[in-house]
Amino acid sequence: MSSESEIPPSSSTAAPEETGEKISKKAAKKEAAKLEKLRRRQEQDEATRKTASMSLEENDEFASNYGDVTLNELQSTADPKAGKWREAVEGKDWTDVSDLVEEMVESEVLIRGRVHINRPTSSKLGFLILRESGSTVQCVVRQSEKTKVGANMVKYSEQLSRESFVDVVGVVVLPKEPLTGTTQQVEIQVRKVYCINKALAKLPLSVEDAARSEADIEKSLQTEKPAARVNQDTRLNHRVLDLRTPANQAIFRLQCQVENSFREKLIFKDFVGIHTPKLMAGSSEGGSAVFRLEYKGQPACLAQSPQLHKQMAICGDLRRVFEVGPVFRAEDSFTHRHLCEFVGLDVEMEIRKHYSEIMDLVDELFVFIFTSLNEKCKKELEAVRKQYPFEPLKFLPKTLRLTFEEGVQMLKEAGVEVDPLGDLNTESERKLGQLVLEKYNTEFYILHRYPKAVRPFYTMTCADNPLYSNSFDVFIRGEEIISGAQRVHIPEILEQRAGEFGIDVKTISTYIDSFRYGAPPHGGFGVGLERVVMLFCGLNNIRKTSLFPRDPQRLAP
Repeated sequence: MSSESEIPPSSSTAAPEETGEKISKKAAKKEAAKLEKLRRRQEQDEATRKTASMSLEENDEFASNYGDVTLNELQSTADPKAGKWREAVEGKDWTDVSDLVEEMVESEVLIRGRVHINRPTSSKLGFLILRESGSTVQCVVRQSEKTKVGANMVKYSEQLSRESFVDVVGVVVLPKEPLTGTTQQVEIQVRKVYCINKALAKLPLSVEDAARSEADIEKSLQTEKPAARVNQDTRLNHRVLDLRTPANQAIFRLQCQVENSFREKLIFKDFVGIHTPKLMAGSSEGGSAVFRLEYKGQPACLAQSPQLHKQMAICGDLRRVFEVGPVFRAEDSFTHRHLCEFVGLDVEMEIRKHYSEIMDLVDELFVFIFTSLNEKCKKELEAVRKQYPFEPLKFLPKTLRLTFEEGVQMLKEAGVEVDPLGDLNTESERKLGQLVLEKYNTEFYILHRYPKAVRPFYTMTCADNPLYSNSFDVFIRGEEIISGAQRVHIPEILEQRAGEFGIDVKTISTYIDSFRYGAPPHGGFGVGLERVVMLFCGLNNIRKTSLFPRDPQRLAP
């Protein structure tokens, strides 16, 4: 009787799984060897750099004015004489690069930044352009007995690799000719320079290349040294470097301003900020676009929205609530505007008489947000526009409202046929946005009274026509950014509607039960933060406005 162990393996009949395993091991081994080679090269580069640095400092009477900062100094030591860097910065305050202006001429400053460009010109002269959060300044390292800058210090500065962190002590001067390659119109005559942290000599991408506009790249193609075009995957694979460009620095400050304005206006209007759970027993929106997981032996999923819990908060008499938090959608949408995880800006509120009260809030809130961006973020908008040119968003002081039927009629008159009881596809939305801009001179508008069949199960039906619902979408530049509605607060209707959507009522029983204890008429809306910034700035891909995007193919970094 033979056993499995006695059957000789056949290489020609290996199972696909075994072949795949061998291939994956081979690939992993190759990748490991590549990383090990890179590690050894880095160690060699570091050893060479340290040796060169030490040799420079030998027999140099000005050696205390430059060099690498020691680990002991970087460990937050209280000893003011722990090293030459510690002694050099003792009692001084750092000045932000963005604050370096003409009024500071002849004053000594301490600044910190990354080496953006290192341009040595001779053994006695070199130029460092330092960058801090998008602002840049030129630093001149010139050999001089008077300023105690020796030839070795000039040579040391030449060895500083791009993206290294350095501290510079120097005097602010006004150059004879206006500077074109920096944001600041003064320069620093360097007296001391210390390397805080050294970057690799060879980086996966150049921040300078990543910051170029498409026009700059096209123009460079006509020269002897064409600029490199950094593609999206390279940017996202090395997002830490990509985030350092002036445009990206600005994008996430704009995103922060949108969130701040959202909170500011709602808190002013007596809304309460809440935080709802992201682990749920059942889906919050219905459908299959949900991430499922096991939760202590029970089936669970990640919340597709805070919808159910923000409604329960209204039932708990919080009356007006908002939330800023993550939203998860397991849609296989490979488009320029979809993500599997994004930041949701959600609102829910009691309704006194009519669901138009929600649209009134949307109008007031987003006109406030757009106005605050234009007034408070001029510098950031210009930084984005420099790399990604766009026209300012056109919006009205009082936001335009159209019914879904009116929108369908406008499309029909333009020769576009759409299902009057269906949803608008992407092309129809864009076309309608174009028509609205031509007729009303706005790129921001509300479309309401959507067909009931295309809205979630918890949406209230119109009183005068059961085929339509008390719901709305809001558009920027022809793309939808907000979806909202009056909610069903009658438990019997909710149970019926949930069943029609294939949702197991048992999984949302606590949600439905909350309406059995007395619930006010209410409604709200949700908007994706990344999509608002993308469309306000006329960007072509939502991944540009997501710090570390998660889409169907990306789970890292």
